[in-house]
Amino acid sequence: MRAQKITLAALALVAGLSLTACQGDDIAAGANGAATPASPDGAKGGSSGDAGKEAPGDDTGADEGSGGGQINTGPCKTDNLDISSAPGMGEGTLQIAFKNTGDACSLKGFPGVDLKVDSGPGGVNANRSDLAAPSVVLKTGESTRATLHYPANNSGGSGVDITQLVVTPPNETHSKTIPTKINVPVTDHSSSDEVVIDPVGTGKQ
Repeated sequence: MRAQKITLAALALVAGLSLTACQGDDIAAGANGAATPASPDGAKGGSSGDAGKEAPGDDTGADEGSGGGQINTGPCKTDNLDISSAPGMGEGTLQIAFKNTGDACSLKGFPGVDLKVDSGPGGVNANRSDLAAPSVVLKTGESTRATLHYPANNSGGSGVDITQLVVTPPNETHSKTIPTKINVPVTDHSSSDEVVIDPVGTGKQ
C-alpha cells in the first residue's frame, strides 16, 4: 500500500508539535527532580509501499565483468551498506551514498527515501524520477550514489529543517535512518510530488 502523501506545511506542524512536547517533558522532568531517560536511537522508520524496489522490467543481474573478479553475492543487503548523505552539486539536491562493507554485491533500482523532522511521526516520501536504472556492482569498500531532488527554500521564510532520512536500498525491505540537514519551504501545496529520487548509479559519481 502506498504511503499517504502529506504536505510540507503539515510536516512543519508536526515539527512544532514535537518541539512543544519535548519542552513539556523537560518541565515535567524538572518538577519531579529527575529526567526521564531518552529512548535509544536506532529505530528503523518506514517507507512508501514501493520504496526500495526496482523499476518495472529491471532484472537483478549484475553487469558481466564488473566486480573486479570478486564473487558477486547478489543484491547488496542493508546490513552491508554504509549509507550517508552530502550536499549535491546544485541547489535543491542531496547525494545519498551507498558504501559496500561486505563482499562484492550489486545494486540496481531506486532506493526508498523518506524525509523526516527529528523523530516525529509522518514524513514526506520521495517519488521516483524517469531515469533508467543501471546495474552497479560494488567491490568491498566501493561506493555509488543516488541524487535526491527537493524544493529549495527561496521563500524568504524560515522553512522547515529535515534532519533525518529513512533510506531503503533497492531490492531490500530493511531501512537505515541517517542524519541530514536540508531546509524546505512551508506551503500548503508542497508535497512529495516535489521530492524526487534518482536510481543508484546515475548522475555524477
